[in-house]
Amino acid sequence: MTDVAVLQTNAFLRAYKKLHNRQKDAVDQAVADIVRNPTLGEAKKGDLAGIHVYKFDCARQLYLLAYEYDPATRVLLLVGTHENFYRKLKR
Repeated sequence: MTDVAVLQTNAFLRAYKKLHNRQKDAVDQAVADIVRNPTLGEAKKGDLAGIHVYKFDCARQLYLLAYEYDPATRVLLLVGTHENFYRKLKR
């Protein structure tokens, strides 16, 4: 398997920085899962077409990770709880 470049947007970095260490570990695991199999996330439609959202448990709460991918890269767009997630993603 070829190396996959993982890119992060500023919105993703800001959200990631606010997480606690245990939450960061869960996000890191989710990112590793996406790098291995980018089709895990649910493909979005409409004005979010091309974006995939992967749902995972993080500290007994459901977290969402939005990303785009092609064979060589994974672009991490946003991570967080469901609250206002899609509104932030559309910005």
